[in-house]
Amino acid sequence: MTRPLLLDLFCGAGGAARGYHDAGFDIIGVDIQPQPHYPYKFVQADALTFPLDGFDVIHASPTCQRKARVTAWRGSRDNHPNTLTPTLARLRASGVPYVVENVPEAADELRPDFLLCGTQFGLPIRRHRIFEAGHWTPNYLTPACTCRSHPVLPFMHKGERAFADGMGCDWMSNREARQAIPPAYTRYIGEQLLAHLAVSS
Repeated sequence: MTRPLLLDLFCGAGGAARGYHDAGFDIIGVDIQPQPHYPYKFVQADALTFPLDGFDVIHASPTCQRKARVTAWRGSRDNHPNTLTPTLARLRASGVPYVVENVPEAADELRPDFLLCGTQFGLPIRRHRIFEAGHWTPNYLTPACTCRSHPVLPFMHKGERAFADGMGCDWMSNREARQAIPPAYTRYIGEQLLAHLAVSS
């Protein structure tokens, strides 16, 4: 069987991509910055203008600094570009099944169809992220988050090797891992996407 083709916008070093690949997708990643550690086919381009034609599914992880609470602690959110709003507009109008990921603070724009944490997948990571699922219906049987009752690596360890490895991102540098999400998140979502594609094909 041919594996569905997924476009991975704002791909970074490939945390989301690895999960989708493990679920059963072929991947093409797009990022405006070089990504030498990206594990699949990579195109250096602007994710806001890259063509969307020819893909079965689209994933996007727009830059989160404008929404993230930590940005306000360290500086000004206004110093960071708004990539979420135009990304959502493009994908909502595309008609293609999509997933958009961002920090929980983005829930004023991003519909939180999924709220995921590393502890839901047995990882020692408290990294909450929300995901909007567009043009398809997930099953919502999400495992419970236990980050308040189980040991997790503290925030200060995000610059250490243990954090990248704890997320399941052992091919990345520590710096790349600080911007990534655990592949377990998108493997879980990707398996539901595959079920949707199988029914709708």
